[in-house]
Amino acid sequence: MTGIEIAVGYVFAWAVRKAKRVAGRADEEVDRSLDAGMDKLHDLVSRKLGQDPALQKLAEEAEAGQDKPSDRTQRRVKDALEEAAEQDPGFAEALDYAVKELQALSRTAGGVSAGDGGQAVGGNVDIRADNGSFAAWNMGGVSLANPQQPGPSQG
Repeated sequence: MTGIEIAVGYVFAWAVRKAKRVAGRADEEVDRSLDAGMDKLHDLVSRKLGQDPALQKLAEEAEAGQDKPSDRTQRRVKDALEEAAEQDPGFAEALDYAVKELQALSRTAGGVSAGDGGQAVGGNVDIRADNGSFAAWNMGGVSLANPQQPGPSQG
């Protein structure tokens, strides 16, 4: 996952938090620094993208109560941010810094985080296998065929 994809997720999370506050939910003290970082990222992105329809759609989806943005909206915002970052190296640097700062805040606030190709879990995980099958978080290449018998040179 690139920094821009992470930024899209944080901007959406900011919009969700804003919608919840408007609905009357108060944030806990622990979340205040995270909120401030998300506000900073949102301000950075909204100043750069302005009234971009993709950013407006992202806010609409958050206000509608979606758990995450639609794939199409996420792609559109990601594309808009990538283009802005390509055209403005200062913005790209500020965006990268804001994302890294939020990731650090998320870890210190008890959140979970994973890098490229990783999985992060904020609760219990239960992996089971039944009837002679296999189960794992990440199993890699697995073959369920009958193994070959070792030859004379193998044992």
